Amino acid sequence: MAPQEPPARPELTVVDGAREPGPERASRRTDAGPDSLPAAMVLFLSGPNLSLLGQRQPEIYGRDTLADHISTATAAATEHGLVLEHIQSDYEGALVEAVHDARGRALAIVVNPGALTHYSWSLHDALAAFDGPVVELHLSQPRRREAWRHQSVVTPVATGVIAGFGGEGYRLAVEAVAALLRSGRHGH
Repeated sequence: MAPQEPPARPELTVVDGAREPGPERASRRTDAGPDSLPAAMVLFLSGPNLSLLGQRQPEIYGRDTLADHISTATAAATEHGLVLEHIQSDYEGALVEAVHDARGRALAIVVNPGALTHYSWSLHDALAAFDGPVVELHLSQPRRREAWRHQSVVTPVATGVIAGFGGEGYRLAVEAVAALLRSGRHGH
């Protein structure tokens, strides 16, 4: 019997906020000038179905797309000297791997886990192993919706939660991360 190939890794949508010397490239530079310092990178993670923002239930999530929200967050990050990297996946394991890959590379994580909020213990555990601030983000206010949405398994490992502010929450999440990084409060 021939060995089976391992399953293909789920596709990720990666949007790097700085294609100029991005964090992975900056950390490899060898000159000793101030530009040789790695960029202060914040990882934004977007869970299942968030690629449908603007189309899916606009009465709850609004008409702006995920790209619109990430653009808002990127502009706010730039104002604070931060670089934003964004990954969206409908696959839980891909988001867990993104958190693992962020260790030692990102200063903070902002995560809108979508439906994974309510049952992804693997994402919970991965975020618990991350050393920087973790901000949980939701466009809507889960506590005002169906009862099954009231429980978050991410909240116990998040530094804070921003929910119910619509697209403005993306800017608020960056503001929160910047304040946490300035204050030195990095833990959960």
